[in-house]
Order: sequence, then C-alpha cells, then structure tokens
Amino acid sequence: IKMKKDSLKHIEELGAKVEEALIFDNKYTEHTPVSLGQQWDQSRQMVMRIQHNLEQQIQARKLTGVSEEQLRDFSSTFKHFDKDQNGKLEHHEFKSCLRSLGHEFPVLEQGQTDPKFEHILDQVDPNRRGHTTFEDYMTFMISKETDNIQSIAEVEEAFRAIAANRDKPYVTKEELLQVLSRDQVEYCIKKMKLYKDSTASELRDVYDYKDFAQSLF
Repeated sequence: IKMKKDSLKHIEELGAKVEEALIFDNKYTEHTPVSLGQQWDQSRQMVMRIQHNLEQQIQARKLTGVSEEQLRDFSSTFKHFDKDQNGKLEHHEFKSCLRSLGHEFPVLEQGQTDPKFEHILDQVDPNRRGHTTFEDYMTFMISKETDNIQSIAEVEEAFRAIAANRDKPYVTKEELLQVLSRDQVEYCIKKMKLYKDSTASELRDVYDYKDFAQSLF
C-alpha cells in the first residue's frame, strides 16, 4: 500500500494537468484522482486495522502464553453464539458458549441456581447487566488459559527441583523416592509415561514429568 503512494501522487499530478487543459470527461476510465485517493486511503486504514489486530494478538501471546490459534477459536466461538451480532452474549448464550469450549456445568431443575456459573458471572458480569461483552469474555478466557499455564509451569518446576539433572525433562524413580512418600511415588509412576530418548526407546524407571504436568490440565 505504501509503495503505491508514489503512483497515486503521479496520477494526481496528471489529473491536475488534464484539468488545466479543461478536459473534464475522461472516456478511458471511470476513476478520478479523487476517487483513487479515497480508495487508497480506505485500503491503508484497513491494513492498519489488520496490523493493529495482529500486534494485539502477538502481544497477548507474549504476555499470557495464549496462541493466536486459541485467540481465533475464542473469537469465532463467541461470534457463533452472538446470534444478533451486537457484541454481547446473554447469560444463556454465554453458558452455551462455555460448554462448547469444554466447560462442564450440571443439569439443573428449572429455577435452580448454578454456583459454578454464578462464580464465573461474578468475573464477567459482576453488576448482573444480563450480558457479557466480547472484551470481558476474551479477558476471562485468556485468564483461564494463563492460570493453566502457570499451574503447569509450577508442577514442572517442582519435578525439576527433584531431578538431579535439571536440564532434562525427566525424573527417575530413585529421585522421587528421596523426596516423596512411597504411596506418592507409586501414584506418579502409575500416571507418568516412561521417558523416550532420541531413538524413541523407553528408559527403565525414568519418567516424563513434562507430559505428566500437561495431562493434569
């Protein structure tokens, strides 16, 4: 777009010369320097909006660890349930939206209150306006993902502290026994996958704690 600015300037100079020659009807084109200038400006503004949106997504990923794909999923799911396209979800639409994203809510009798959903509403609609805005929805979804990421990191860091070699993503049974009770070690061994080396061979009594941490969330 920026590269075409010089071409537009050249067209404007030619247009001025045509007007000086008192030629006001150009049979070779329906466009005028003014209309081309307007189209160029509209295109420039559109590109700026796209660039701004991308910068926001990149910044969100840097700050929260949420990927662009996740942000797009959150956004498209909101739009799917926003039937009247007013940028808001009524409470029942918001609940359906959350269900589609994997949130589980109990089936209630008519008139019953859902404590779990009410707790979520305290975050996105504390004044009970009856709806959730797109901005509040995105803030909530990003914060939930961030909480998970931080929790996963904490679990990994705990096992990293146990492991003799902190640079490797595994821990041995012997290392676990030095810190945890036997029952806790047996639970970890039951849930953890054996660590595979570069040849995809499983190592005996060596466990992949990163995979285990991911599975918890």
